[in-house]
Amino acid sequence: MKIKSEKGFTGIDMAISVIVLFIFVSLIALLIYNFNSSTKEVELRSEATYLAIDEIENIKNEGFEAIETIRYDEENPYYIDEETETTGFYKKVIVQDYADLNPGDTTIIPNLVKKVTVQISYMFKGKTQTVELSTVLSKES
Repeated sequence: MKIKSEKGFTGIDMAISVIVLFIFVSLIALLIYNFNSSTKEVELRSEATYLAIDEIENIKNEGFEAIETIRYDEENPYYIDEETETTGFYKKVIVQDYADLNPGDTTIIPNLVKKVTVQISYMFKGKTQTVELSTVLSKES
C-alpha cells in the first residue's frame, strides 16, 4: 500500500494564516494609533500649560496697578476672554479681589490682594479640555 505524499497548503491552512495575520496587523495599527493619540494629547496639554504660564508672567510683569483699576462683578468677572495667538486655544483670565472671595471677613482690606486665574481651553477628540493656573498678586506698599 502506497500512501500518497501531500505537499502544499490546504484552504483551511490559508484561511487561518490570513485571519492570524489580519489580527496581528490590526493590533499593531491600534497600538500605533493609541501612541500617536497620546502623544498629541500630551503635546496639546503642554502647549496650553505654556500659554497659561506665559499669560500669568505677562500679568505679573504689568504689575498690580494694571489690574487694580478694573472693577469686577459677579456678572462680568473676566479680564480677558479671547482666542490666543496660537490657533485652537482660548484663554480666559479671571481676576478676583480677595475681599470679594471672603465677603463675611471684615479683616480683609479691599483692593490689596487679587487672585488671578488663567484658563486655557482647547478641543481634543471632540471634547473641550482646560488647563487652569492661579496666582496671587498683592499691592506693594
